[in-house]
Amino acid sequence: MTKAETAPDVAHDGRGRLVLVGTPIGNLGDLAPRAIEALTDAKTIACEDTRNLRKLLSAAGVSTAGKRLLVMADHNEAAAVRQVLALLDKGERVAVVTDAGMPGVSDPGERIVAAAANANHLIEVVPGPSAALAGLVVSGLPSHRFVFEGFLPRKGSGRSERLQAVADEPRTTVLYEAPHRVAQTVRDLADACGPLRRVALARELTKLHEEVFRGSLAGAVEHVEAHEPRGEYVIVLDGAPPPGPATEQDIADALVRHQGAGESKKDAIAAVAAELRVPKRVVYNVALTSGN
Repeated sequence: MTKAETAPDVAHDGRGRLVLVGTPIGNLGDLAPRAIEALTDAKTIACEDTRNLRKLLSAAGVSTAGKRLLVMADHNEAAAVRQVLALLDKGERVAVVTDAGMPGVSDPGERIVAAAANANHLIEVVPGPSAALAGLVVSGLPSHRFVFEGFLPRKGSGRSERLQAVADEPRTTVLYEAPHRVAQTVRDLADACGPLRRVALARELTKLHEEVFRGSLAGAVEHVEAHEPRGEYVIVLDGAPPPGPATEQDIADALVRHQGAGESKKDAIAAVAAELRVPKRVVYNVALTSGN
């Protein structure tokens, strides 16, 4: 949509307009032109932290003169939602951003979208970077079907139940974790899923010190214990193997997937044997008969 096609600041029918704006997850150069335009046009910007917002606006050359900067964080989200709704009721344009990524994805924003939709206000989205998707596509793990779990509960039965659900999930799982908790979470995942489950740990995505570890959960435990965790982490976990004994077709499909990812025949056989929990000789025989 070109600038000439964008909607006016106040909708022609008097409804307010809520604009969800994706922001960079690290590299400020990733702020899209449409995002800059949306932040320039908005009279009010709801954000997690005004300091981070001012830094972003300054980098984008957007002036704060005449703008209302409204904090909408976990501790005051309900009150902030009421304020935003009141502005939308007046027909105003309100932009919503988080400190990084898309609003509402493990960050404030979900409640205001639901409230604005229920009040029949217009809602637009200016898509931008997402740490979950960035981590998924760089992980090297299957991305055609996946689930997003966000942050696990920190303790108690809620954490145990979610860990078990993640361990049993056949699709690739994407999680977030803070640096000071990532070691414990990786250890808990290894206990729940077994040490051989494949995983990728991505940190500092899009930044100068971006790093991605790819390997088994056992290797991930050693990695985080040997390196001081810094920056927010995206954990991408391979799905659970099929229930019951693996069939020849399961083994053949897994071999194709591993070799298609660039692994040698020898490494693919070893990885599939560990992944599907079958003897290497069985995988080797399937590789011979299937031509993989």
